[in-house]
Amino acid sequence: MAKDKTSFVCQACGAAYPKWQGRCDACGEWNTLVEEAPTPRGPGPAAKAGGGRRVEFVGLKGHSAPPPRIPTGIAELDRVLGGGLVAASAILVGGDPGIGKSTILLQAAARVAAAGRRVLYVSGEEAVEQVRLRAARLGLTESPMGLAAATALRDIVASLEQETDAALVVIDSIQTVWLDALDSAPGTVAQVRACAAELIRLAKARGFAIVLVGHVTKEGTLAGPRVLEHMVDATLYFEGDRGHQFRILRAVKNRFGATDEIGVFEMTGTGLMEVANPSALFLAERRGNVAGSAVFAGIEGTRPVLVEIQALLSPSNAGGSPRRQVVGWDSGRLSMLMAVLESRCGMSLGQNDVYLNIAGGLRIAEPAADLAVAAALVSAATDRPTDPDRVYFGEVGLSGEVRQVSQAEARLREAAKLGFGRATLPRRVARGGKAQAPPEGMALAEIGHLADLVAVFAEQTVKPRKAGG
Repeated sequence: MAKDKTSFVCQACGAAYPKWQGRCDACGEWNTLVEEAPTPRGPGPAAKAGGGRRVEFVGLKGHSAPPPRIPTGIAELDRVLGGGLVAASAILVGGDPGIGKSTILLQAAARVAAAGRRVLYVSGEEAVEQVRLRAARLGLTESPMGLAAATALRDIVASLEQETDAALVVIDSIQTVWLDALDSAPGTVAQVRACAAELIRLAKARGFAIVLVGHVTKEGTLAGPRVLEHMVDATLYFEGDRGHQFRILRAVKNRFGATDEIGVFEMTGTGLMEVANPSALFLAERRGNVAGSAVFAGIEGTRPVLVEIQALLSPSNAGGSPRRQVVGWDSGRLSMLMAVLESRCGMSLGQNDVYLNIAGGLRIAEPAADLAVAAALVSAATDRPTDPDRVYFGEVGLSGEVRQVSQAEARLREAAKLGFGRATLPRRVARGGKAQAPPEGMALAEIGHLADLVAVFAEQTVKPRKAGG
């Protein structure tokens, strides 16, 4: 029998090659190929065809009740999960080192255990005493949860198979777990894939929810093969800067709930605290009399969130191209919006360094922020503050038209709840004969083109100061 040959697997994307090479052709990363032993092959096609069992097909019609939920005791975490943990589900949690992954999971595990359920916490990165020190700082030492430190997959599986009433199992982290049947080191593509598959299989068979903590790369994506995200039922990302006290838990995949839902937390000395009203927190330090500031009424999942957008323009003194520095937004969309302001609205912004910041550490992906960013840019270019009592939202097209966005009424209600009395938004199309009335006391300025917004800051043709002027 011919001997199986080893292959070289990219640790970034999982692509396999028969021999080593410096650059992965699939993802373009350098020096990521590691030699790994082949995985055991299953039976051939003929054996599979002969020993298979007929699959029964059923129709779509039938009663299917929503799966029961296990509340974690943390409302923001339950919101992101879609109402709580689901039995026999697998959840992957990723985030930068020190962002709070272990803290929030230890808090959630302790609360689930305090509710009378069996919870097991397996740490592969810290010793038991280290986890106990964190639990003492968080005030969780009285929790009846089970704690262990292990990295060998066989030991973890053997221990979990003896647990008959476990409701929640936390593995911190999947990159530290290793299987001795594979020659590769822990954290490699083969190890992560094999260990995660075995743990998820055990969770499905035993009926407990399992949470896997995953490391992230320098680009902010989960380390290891992308197939790991396809294997789990939900993928959660912890976002935020360690210099800020705010932490954003975002669901990018959820088979049992909505995606792009967020939970907002504040890091304190006693752990992560829930933020029930994130809009008020993001606007707590806002000054309404500064040019280059605008309030955006956004939607994160099902929750309306108000956040301050800050823009700063300064004459470019460098000999090369002007700088474009963006924090919390898409830099390509900023370039497009500046091109629209110059080509369609007659503004001159190209010779200035432009700095854009989303206050509070929140990252915005929806195109509805175009109008608020444009208002901040025009305000900074004309040195005229925006109305401190006004919010903005709307998508901007390449011809300068302001397009409608979804859930306008929810955005307006959130703005009115926080005391804002005016809103600049796209022209609303009547539904069912008439457009829905705005909240009481809210004045709306509906615009159809970006030039209408520029005209607010100057009655005549806008000519902002140029670089060096």
